[in-house]
Amino acid sequence: DPLEQFKLWFADIVNLKLEQPNAMILSTVDPQGFPDSRVVLLKHVDEQGFVFFTNYNSNKGKSIDNQPYVSLLFFSMELQRQIHVKGSIQKISYDKSNEYFKSRPYGSQVAALVSNQSSVVKSRTVLENDFSRLYKQNEHKTIECPTHWGGYCVEPMSYEFWQGRPSRLHDRICYQKKSGQWEIFRKSP
Repeated sequence: DPLEQFKLWFADIVNLKLEQPNAMILSTVDPQGFPDSRVVLLKHVDEQGFVFFTNYNSNKGKSIDNQPYVSLLFFSMELQRQIHVKGSIQKISYDKSNEYFKSRPYGSQVAALVSNQSSVVKSRTVLENDFSRLYKQNEHKTIECPTHWGGYCVEPMSYEFWQGRPSRLHDRICYQKKSGQWEIFRKSP
């Protein structure tokens, strides 16, 4: 089961006690056909897939709208390991997004309201002034998740577990979903 293998390797990364062990590289294809990668944070993983949160109007959100297939990459230099996941992606429910949104620190909630992610900003001062205004305006209120912000779930179609080895004779164990079943095979390094 590739999910069980992922959980074992991910636990090894977490046990290293590094900052942000849940950092993963998300790669999309933009509407012009160019690949685009950035780091996002894994917030949950289960049988449905890998969940992260972001602004739906961001460049990544627009790329996902255009092409709902992505790849995720987890990398640990310390363990000489990487996990590459490819899959389809879709938004999670508003209720689940709102539940997570409310668990975030207040400043992060306000930042999600202020940020028109990936758009050009006149200056840092304008951004900070907008943040301060909304911070004070909502200070004693419960903020609901804005509709332009929420979670995505990546449903895996393939996994590759790469383990570095001496002489660059690495292990590459792969899982490919075919007809609802996982096929397992090894690739040459």
